[in-house]
Amino acid sequence: MTGEPARVRQMWHLMEPLHAVLYYAPAAFKEAAALGYDTEERWASYFAWRAAPLGASGADEVVRTFHSFAPGMVGSHVPAGWAVAGPDAVLAARLRAVDRTYRALFGDRVEGAGFSEAAALARRAAEAAAPGVPGGLGAANSALPWPDAPHLTLWQAATVLREHRGDGHIAALTGAGLDPVESLVSFAAVGAAPAEVFASRGWSAEEWGAARLRLQERGLLAADGAATDAGRELRAKVELRTDEEAAAPWRALGEAGRERLVELLGEPWLEVIGSGLLPSENTLGIGKV
Repeated sequence: MTGEPARVRQMWHLMEPLHAVLYYAPAAFKEAAALGYDTEERWASYFAWRAAPLGASGADEVVRTFHSFAPGMVGSHVPAGWAVAGPDAVLAARLRAVDRTYRALFGDRVEGAGFSEAAALARRAAEAAAPGVPGGLGAANSALPWPDAPHLTLWQAATVLREHRGDGHIAALTGAGLDPVESLVSFAAVGAAPAEVFASRGWSAEEWGAARLRLQERGLLAADGAATDAGRELRAKVELRTDEEAAAPWRALGEAGRERLVELLGEPWLEVIGSGLLPSENTLGIGKV
């Protein structure tokens, strides 16, 4: 892949870890526990952190906007989580968690000129993503006030860009006729991650198997579960459309601005990856697609 889609995907690979570290960082679990969430496993806080920009959303809205999670899994956390802490309290704790996490990872550099410049560039790109898909997570995060601190602005910009891309990805999957579980099955089939990794989304073995059968009937999967040529072609089209839907922010930033942001964030990206906080296999296919 070359040209603009390749550059857009490069920016996703760069920005995603800077956003996603929230969901795994010890400081985030401490903030979640202080709010009253069960932190024995990460899902209670994950749904709270990620859904809070939507307000006190119900399970149906979270199923729609998150897309890949089984409704039963969502229903075990939403809307019950808002009885633990309301969205405003969660959003405030989310920024505290990011502050503590970034300071633990990057130290005093969060106060430096590099982070300030990177934050300004990332914000410019994120502001070009708004309003995005109405009712989507990108639009919901775009509507939040910007933090004052540059490192928090950087994280929020990465989050807007990530969710803006995700909204476009859902549109691409829907346009390809892939329902949520079929989206995961077809992604596993092209080698984005082992099928076991996708078990975290809460689908039963029966639901996964039924989705495999539907995709086989469409000629997208072989009997062994691997993607056929048609299946690979369809997924490639989905990823290309996702890149196209995510391109506007990077066009607005311009090539010089984009390259400067890559330069500024290279070292922080390496430090997040090297921290061991993020899983080596992920459901997003980072490094695989």
